[in-house]
Amino acid sequence: MSETLEQIGELLQKGNMPEVVRLCGVAIEEESSASEILDALLGGMSIIGGKFKRNEVFVPEVLIAARAMNGGLEVIKPLLLEEGVESIGKMLIGTVKGDLHDIGKNLVGMMMTGAGFEVIDLGVDVSAEKFIEAIEEHNAEIICMSALLTTTMVNMKGIIEALEEKGIRNNVKVMIGGAPITDQFAKEIGADMYAPDAATAAEEAKKLIA
Repeated sequence: MSETLEQIGELLQKGNMPEVVRLCGVAIEEESSASEILDALLGGMSIIGGKFKRNEVFVPEVLIAARAMNGGLEVIKPLLLEEGVESIGKMLIGTVKGDLHDIGKNLVGMMMTGAGFEVIDLGVDVSAEKFIEAIEEHNAEIICMSALLTTTMVNMKGIIEALEEKGIRNNVKVMIGGAPITDQFAKEIGADMYAPDAATAAEEAKKLIA
């Protein structure tokens, strides 16, 4: 790996978006491929994810690192399209119907992007119908559902039942998370995976599509 690519990963971890953006441009001038630059960005974000999981960094540090990563991705996006570099999978993410909380969802979405997924964020208060429409529109492989309220976590079961009624449950993997969610609850409603935090969610998502 070139010195420029190493610096991209290091400065991303510090959340220095202006320098990450500048160095992505330098790497292009040095004729690094888009996939090599992408690997540097994802590598830096992966390190941040590991530190977050070990409580060595916290939500603000993850957010500014993700902002730096997104800045770098914007620089190389045209080259990625030219080279035909594909994401490792398509994922839908949303907070379930009746719940307007989004901080955890946004953090998971950023970590998923950092893991190499194409993330389609459906926002908050997402109904079963909206999840189903998005699955069919984007041909997503994973859906991630979030809930912070005990009164809305039951809607996760309703969404899984709707997928079954539509005949598409076997087409997608279902991940759930949020403060009141447990692994036992995930098993009870028939979800494929529960993740206690954003970094674990990204790791488990890669296993789901392996």
